[in-house]
Amino acid sequence: MKSVPLGAQYRLAALGRMAEEEFDVLIVGGGVTGAGAALDAATRGLSVAVVEARDWAAGTSSRSSKLIHGGLRYLEQLDFALVREALKERGVLLHKIAPHLVNPVPFLLPLQHRVWERAYIGAGVMLYDTLGGAKALPMHRHLTKKAALRKAPGLKNDALIGAIQYYDAQVDDARYVMTLARTAAQYGAAVATRTLVTGFTREGERVTGAVVQDLENGRSLTVKAKRVIAATGVWTDDLHELANAQGGLKVRASKGVHIVVPRDRIDLDTGLISRTEKSVLFIIPWGDHWIVGTTDTDWELDRRHPAASAADIEYLLEHANALLRRPLTHDDIEGVYAGLRPLVSAGADVQTTKLSREHMVTEPVPGLFVIAGGKYTTYRVMAKDVVDAAAKNLGTHVPESVTESVGLLGADGYAAVWNERGQLARRHGLSQHRVEHLLRRYGSCVDELFELIDADPDLAEPLGGAGEYLRVEAVYAASHEGALHLDDILTRRTRISIEQRDRGVAAARDAAALVAPVLGWDAATAAAEIDRYLERVKAELDANSQPDDRSADVARLAAKDLSDAIAPSA
Repeated sequence: MKSVPLGAQYRLAALGRMAEEEFDVLIVGGGVTGAGAALDAATRGLSVAVVEARDWAAGTSSRSSKLIHGGLRYLEQLDFALVREALKERGVLLHKIAPHLVNPVPFLLPLQHRVWERAYIGAGVMLYDTLGGAKALPMHRHLTKKAALRKAPGLKNDALIGAIQYYDAQVDDARYVMTLARTAAQYGAAVATRTLVTGFTREGERVTGAVVQDLENGRSLTVKAKRVIAATGVWTDDLHELANAQGGLKVRASKGVHIVVPRDRIDLDTGLISRTEKSVLFIIPWGDHWIVGTTDTDWELDRRHPAASAADIEYLLEHANALLRRPLTHDDIEGVYAGLRPLVSAGADVQTTKLSREHMVTEPVPGLFVIAGGKYTTYRVMAKDVVDAAAKNLGTHVPESVTESVGLLGADGYAAVWNERGQLARRHGLSQHRVEHLLRRYGSCVDELFELIDADPDLAEPLGGAGEYLRVEAVYAASHEGALHLDDILTRRTRISIEQRDRGVAAARDAAALVAPVLGWDAATAAAEIDRYLERVKAELDANSQPDDRSADVARLAAKDLSDAIAPSA
């Protein structure tokens, strides 16, 4: 089945539908929960529209630790139900609906105390494996110090007295969300990014839709809907204010910072997890790189672009270097990113690390359903719960959720295509390594990229300034994946902005030239896109050198946001 390309023609048609139809459900927010709710509702036979003010996963959902996990540390809080639910979802994503996007990854958990720690943590990891279901992933193993150092020779000799190895899973979080949105479109949903909700329409007290501004041209339209679902994460309080809703959920933002370093700088054959006094330290394999994170601190400043400060980076280096034989330095850092966790507030005096990752659904005003909290791994359950709530009293029978068995775009036939990767490489003149890279990003949709390459063989060449990616991937991002701006391509459709030491500066010009004809850019528009991206990179680097959150926030906001460049209304 050919995919529905989310190109310029699709977006125009989707906005046309939004202006003309009344939908069963309008979803506000294009993160993992909003996109997941769109797919859930569409596969129940409901008519669905989705609006997102920026890009798919532009907020929290592109800035996670890139893990699909049960939350091993929640076992210490005796939150067995949450862990069981998350582990079940991990299995669904790995083995049923997204095998091309979610992959197993081993982790080493160093032990530093004799006898009691191995028994205590071992019992927890055994429960983790048991709750996760038999054979969902390989079972954990206890390792002696000697065996652990064979898997992790880069650790200091005194960093452990033994270890436990267990498995979780990994995902490219931004690509997953975009694929959710594309899959929802495949099932009939009208989806559009760069569409900002500026108000709600009402009949009496009931919300009946939203007024939406197209940020690409400044025009406004009214989207009519029987139900509105808000999945806006750290903007939940703003949405309540916009809807004049009283007594709704309160959401607090917790900042998590990660750094990215080259794969050859840490001598490990496994991921690593270690407890810190404030959070958990992960060292996670990521292609030719490692992701090192995370922090967990309150954030009350700009939510569009949370900034990582020098203090955040020092914290991560200090805790990583406490374990590593060869210390990391600032010169090793290829990328830095910061995201905000939306935590349901339990009072001003509660630390963010103590707030629940469980989600809540409310109806603060009739017709408006708000979902907040939760964690990436359990997005499908969150989506089901909010659609269940919205579907009540719709006046028609709404079937139960079926997303547990609905494969995402690219999953259908993936195992067979993976087995053919050698033949695909020979047929298209690529190395098998390149084909495997494409398969893990596009699954069985890889044929659509091969069609582009067959029409223009130059697209099989590496992208200038970012050789891990092919030029065709930039073109496909614009023609099929809904990318409207250079930042969408370099930051979320690819991860060039955090994987290249120059943050993607060298790749910007080649990428812009490739997508200009697809997106209808003239020379001036392409130049403006490049300038805006370079300005963003400079602002982020400046923020990373600032000593604290407030000064980092000021430095980051020196770069103009895309929202400052709305085209004039015709």
